[in-house]
Amino acid sequence: MEELFTFLETEGVSAPLLEAVRVFRKEHAAASEQKSRIPVPEYYYYGKKTWELALAALLAGKNLLLAGPKATGKNVLAENLAALFGRPMWNVSFHVNADASYLIGTDTYNGQAVVFRPGPIWLSAAEGGFAVLDEINMAKNEALAVLHAALDFRRAIDMPGYEKISLRPETRFIATMNYGYAGTRDLNEALTSRFAVLDMPLITGENLQKLISRRYPAIRERICSQLVKLYEELEKKAESAEISESALDLRGLLDAIALMDQGVLSGDALTMCIVNKTFDSYERGLIRDVIEARIPADMTREVVFEG
Repeated sequence: MEELFTFLETEGVSAPLLEAVRVFRKEHAAASEQKSRIPVPEYYYYGKKTWELALAALLAGKNLLLAGPKATGKNVLAENLAALFGRPMWNVSFHVNADASYLIGTDTYNGQAVVFRPGPIWLSAAEGGFAVLDEINMAKNEALAVLHAALDFRRAIDMPGYEKISLRPETRFIATMNYGYAGTRDLNEALTSRFAVLDMPLITGENLQKLISRRYPAIRERICSQLVKLYEELEKKAESAEISESALDLRGLLDAIALMDQGVLSGDALTMCIVNKTFDSYERGLIRDVIEARIPADMTREVVFEG
């Protein structure tokens, strides 16, 4: 993952912190059977200060809670961190049926005998992995209760009827939390106290331009600049409550550029990936007006990209 180190050095991230991560990787080299679980990020997270705070917390042995609104790159950063530290990653999605057995594991019949099938938290503990607890504020209390001993100084999983397992020293938990999503709730103090909480900022226009240019190096600078300004205008309208946050979709913008790269006209690509994700007809009209004022609808691939 030398490319990611080079990227962070270029972004000016603290050299002592990066050197400490290199030492961590040498001391906790991943086993060959784990390497398929070490992520290879499609996107890099941009934000020097956020990177430095996250690295410091993980190097200090802390668990990390990435909290913030939509489109702040929480999952991108979590994946980047696992890649940089060279650790296998397990994603834990807190859907409605996520309970203790889903997280830790349960007995199952393999056709010949009843055996224990470990869950993602158990595997992260045993393999020294990074467990990404996605949308942790959607989890049920029963599911969260089994995490308490793993997340605090005890660093252990102890369930009646099963062997107690101590977390390996390289195990980390990275939770993500969106504000205001349907089905979410505030975390209780007992759980929050077990994390270092990082408030994720919205991406700046400068960093968004870097992100797009890195992912699509052939995009024309003028077009990239217009797309960044479009995103900033949608961001301002969402902040002033003129449109809902559903229109503020960074993934949607990047997906639209990908469609343009496949030959889809700019207007159709932006409609599919941004406009149509809003289901209120009046709001759709507002978003479409913002897009049409900034981006011509008939731009072909040759107009958007060089070569």
